[in-house]
Amino acid sequence: MKAAICTKYGETRYIQLADVAKPKPKENQILVKIHASSVTSGDARIRRADPFVIRLIFGFKRPRKSILGVVVAGEVESVGSKVSKFKVGDKVFGTTGMSFGAHAEYQCVSEEGTLALIPENSSFSEAAAIPFGGTAAIHFLRKGNVRQGQKVLIYGASGALGTMAVQLAKESGAEVTAVCSGKNAELVKSLGADKVIDYTKEDFTKSGIKYDVIFDTVGKSSFSSNLKALTKNGTLLLAAASVGQMLRGAFTSMVGSKKVISGVIKETAEDMQFFKTLMEAGELKAVVDRTYSLDDIAQAHDYVDAGHKRGNVIITMNHAS
Repeated sequence: MKAAICTKYGETRYIQLADVAKPKPKENQILVKIHASSVTSGDARIRRADPFVIRLIFGFKRPRKSILGVVVAGEVESVGSKVSKFKVGDKVFGTTGMSFGAHAEYQCVSEEGTLALIPENSSFSEAAAIPFGGTAAIHFLRKGNVRQGQKVLIYGASGALGTMAVQLAKESGAEVTAVCSGKNAELVKSLGADKVIDYTKEDFTKSGIKYDVIFDTVGKSSFSSNLKALTKNGTLLLAAASVGQMLRGAFTSMVGSKKVISGVIKETAEDMQFFKTLMEAGELKAVVDRTYSLDDIAQAHDYVDAGHKRGNVIITMNHAS
């Protein structure tokens, strides 16, 4: 099968296509014929080894798991002997988690993993635009106990995580303020944002408005300024926190009334089923910026590295060739 291999850390030219052995499912796994995946900010960070600690976790000179990608959307081609939740021919979407391997034509996924049937009104590409941002957004919003009537600010609202966070915060009944560039204002409004702030023209932390929850989805806002913009018992959610911010957040949570939540997210199959239900009801939209073929995956990484994508960058497989 064809796969994109990360041969070493660094530039996008180190993502190269190769022919590798097609995986075989274990007794509790399904083999997914992948039709669409995504190149996420997480994939790009691992490829760049940014931050350096990535080398200590995933391999010092190069990623131990050389096929990156965590999002799968495709068809079940075969199943292990003990699989009961899925059958051959099912259309599924979800993530491979720390197993990676989704930037390939096939990948094996545990039937107990973060996986569900694709929404009936969704294409493979649309389904691939949900899992990465969706699972992170719902994890943090639940940790922050986002609920009806709260004032919630989403920083980085036009990215893969941000577009999901806006929609899911609105689904919870919150009043949502989205922070992004002016060119993306109409996009986030269409997703349900009640107010949009152009960060190139206005600093929301200096407006005097206090928020119950501030959710920084991209790790580019000021920690101390965010705390000042929270209500007395407000919560700061950090999806891309540095080690220093994690330590500072833990201390802040211990000594004061404001809470800071960061760390590794937990993904579940129940979340994927929830997204499926929302999409079929027309209450959750997939946001796709650009689509590339697997052959052009290095270009997709270049675009993600530029830092201006709206929603998701999708990769499609051409099995016919």
